[in-house]
Amino acid sequence: MDKQRAISSWSGGKDSCLACYKALQQGYEVKYLLNFISREYKRSCFHGIEAKLLQLQSQLIGIPLRQNQVASYEGEYEKEFKRAVEQIKETQKIEKIIFGDVYLQAHKDWVESICDELKVTAVEPLWGNHPKKIVEEFIDAGFRAIVVSGKSDIFESGFVGRYLDRDLLNEIERKGVCPCGEKGEFHTFVVDGPIFSKRIEITKSEPVLKDGFWSYWFLDIQDYRVVEKI
Repeated sequence: MDKQRAISSWSGGKDSCLACYKALQQGYEVKYLLNFISREYKRSCFHGIEAKLLQLQSQLIGIPLRQNQVASYEGEYEKEFKRAVEQIKETQKIEKIIFGDVYLQAHKDWVESICDELKVTAVEPLWGNHPKKIVEEFIDAGFRAIVVSGKSDIFESGFVGRYLDRDLLNEIERKGVCPCGEKGEFHTFVVDGPIFSKRIEITKSEPVLKDGFWSYWFLDIQDYRVVEKI
């Protein structure tokens, strides 16, 4: 039986990575990672990760990255998302799109509506699972992620730059924050895991405060290297 071809919606963070990993385990053939970056800053829209770091993830995972630029105004993301999927479908028989949603029904409804229009099926490997169990599964599978952003009204500057482990998971829970950061409380960047051929080591970084509609601490990753797995 042929594998079902899929695109994985990719942020570079833990949830999209675990969703892709679980889809691969379930037998899907992931043809592309689909990512969107800010046209203005050339960084991922919510995580603040440079485009080249997301491209490096793709290289180490061995799945091509389709990276599109998007403006900040309302409606642009949806338009660019549809366009990107349609362009991929011109050369690939894509049947599924994989998402890392956990419990936000409004977003799940949105992706299912978009997928209906595109005549593909949304796959949600994490949906309905307990957020803490998802993070524990991510850690236990051998993935490693660094916190790259956090709301400044919840977290101090030292929160970004820390690696997501059980100690940090417990600290997040004690603050009353969703362990997955499903409502955007924080975001991560995956640097290693079972689908990575090598690992990314962050060698220089610093927290930067950015104010906007929400105020966030972002991790400015200034230097890094690729190293062999131990």
